Amino acid sequence: MLAIELISNAVPPVNTSDSIQKVVDRMIEFRVRHLPIVNEEQFLGLLAEDDFVGETDYQTPIGALALSLVNPYVLEDQHIYDVIRMFYERQLTVVPVLDVKKNYLGLISINALTEYFARITSVEQPGGIIVLEINNKNNSLAHMAQIVESDNAQILSSYVQSFPDSTRMEVTLKVNKQDISAIISTFLRYEYTIKATFNHSDDNDNSRDRYDSLMNYLNL
Repeated sequence: MLAIELISNAVPPVNTSDSIQKVVDRMIEFRVRHLPIVNEEQFLGLLAEDDFVGETDYQTPIGALALSLVNPYVLEDQHIYDVIRMFYERQLTVVPVLDVKKNYLGLISINALTEYFARITSVEQPGGIIVLEINNKNNSLAHMAQIVESDNAQILSSYVQSFPDSTRMEVTLKVNKQDISAIISTFLRYEYTIKATFNHSDDNDNSRDRYDSLMNYLNL
């Protein structure tokens, strides 16, 4: 997945002639704390709601303010992981996307990013969840998949969490079966450590909780 594939045109940029009030209204409308300033196709920087602290005349154009603009962006062909890192490091609610000539193409919102993660982690699909605790030297997803497939099931999604100063890793697997007792037995037979399992019905599927845990882990 590349940055250009997550661009949303739903949130328009602002320009230097827009008033503070217009910018604030737009931030409230789209529930973001940042907006890119763009004149024609030129990206000038990212405006934050903190830039308006102390301002009393909200009819003032933003071009007349002494703004401490930050200039974070990603290029259209950068990987989604670069986008995630930008959100995390700068604590942003939107990330501008530019082409190779540094022209503004659009932005990626935090909502688009969370929707993307919901899709790739199969949050809405029913199934069982298995959380394994392993040593990083034994991290063979192929072997885990073989165990799952031995019970005529498939892995819908997976992700790995590592821990600082430790060789321990946590692997979360979501499979397309709710009855995962046979799969768990096979993992135990191969001496895997089962940290947690979730295999409730559709109404009580804990995949949303696991997804929220992933978002918390990424600090998004």
